[in-house]
Amino acid sequence: MSHISISAGFIPLVDAAPLIIAKEMGFAEEEGLKLELRSAPSWSTLRDMLAFGQIQAAQMLSPVPIAASMGLMNGIPPLSAVMVMSVNGTVFGVSPKMSELLHEQGFGFDFKDAQAAAAALAQLPRPLRIGVPFALSMHYELIAFWLSSCGLVEGEDFTISAVPPPLMAQAVRNGDLDAYCVGEPWGSVTVDTVGGALLLPGSEIWSAAPEKVLALRQDWAEENPEAVARLMRAVWRACDWLGDEGRRMMASELLSAKGYLDVGPDLIDRSFTGRLTINESGDTRQIDNFVRFHGSDSPFPWKSQAAWIGERISQRLGLDTDTAMSAAQEAFRSDWYRENLSEMGISMPRSSSKLEGATPEPVEASGTGSSLILERNVFFDGKKYDPAGKSA
Repeated sequence: MSHISISAGFIPLVDAAPLIIAKEMGFAEEEGLKLELRSAPSWSTLRDMLAFGQIQAAQMLSPVPIAASMGLMNGIPPLSAVMVMSVNGTVFGVSPKMSELLHEQGFGFDFKDAQAAAAALAQLPRPLRIGVPFALSMHYELIAFWLSSCGLVEGEDFTISAVPPPLMAQAVRNGDLDAYCVGEPWGSVTVDTVGGALLLPGSEIWSAAPEKVLALRQDWAEENPEAVARLMRAVWRACDWLGDEGRRMMASELLSAKGYLDVGPDLIDRSFTGRLTINESGDTRQIDNFVRFHGSDSPFPWKSQAAWIGERISQRLGLDTDTAMSAAQEAFRSDWYRENLSEMGISMPRSSSKLEGATPEPVEASGTGSSLILERNVFFDGKKYDPAGKSA
């Protein structure tokens, strides 16, 4: 088998693990790939590296290919999300000053109740300045969805600004932010180095949020189908490898290396185990499935999830919702997923769309081959989302 060279970009986050593991555990090599990984300092830099051909693939925020498909990113060509590389893995935290005010309110910091957390935030000085890694991100959409659903108004009660993940702690230290939503390990780094407290994991807002995707330039992917197939197989195998709890320690050690996340493996292990230190006093909370890389229904790119993101963006920007949802679903390439991974004997869902927020417990569903388990999938407000009928 002749080798194909591919450069892939990532941001130093725990959910870059599938690309790192694909390289470090030899899955890319076994698929006939010479995989070069390149770190980027920010999501805008990584997006541009992919868009302008400096790399061929990237760990990417799930809304970015959708926004490109919607024509919202001037000069950025169409991007395709061919796999969901991670589900959840984010935290919402507050600055030391806001943490102190919440303590004075008697807030319990139980890390489980999104509505109680929003009610407590509503009592803080406003507008609450919240940092997220990028304007087009699940972080933004989840925070805006959560707080607006609880009666807070963006622009009046809270504002959201973009801060690269590795710089989040410094922004809190400088007093530029009152709160933040970021992927690990940077929430834990902020708590350990600056103080404050973590209030909520992103999974308590939506338990099945598609956080990062494997993104490709659409034209490059169409011109290089064999390279795409090999890369998808390698990354899928890495996601499967990461699904084994017994490999957490090894994964933490691999990701902690200087060329990757360059932080202590103990910080990374918090994400893999879901045992997070929520304040500088060392109090911990256990979150099951805090970040998930593999399950029967992932890394499948569900068009219903793309539609939810597209609808959220369209409502926020005042765009036509139906047009936005259609474009969003085109960006999530479930057809390529089926085409390139079917030979691996993976059970595929029979439909590329489903009712989101409808499975409070894992449930068996119809799939090709072996049984398919739909993992827990709920929104904090208990509502369901059907792209055909929208929120219900």
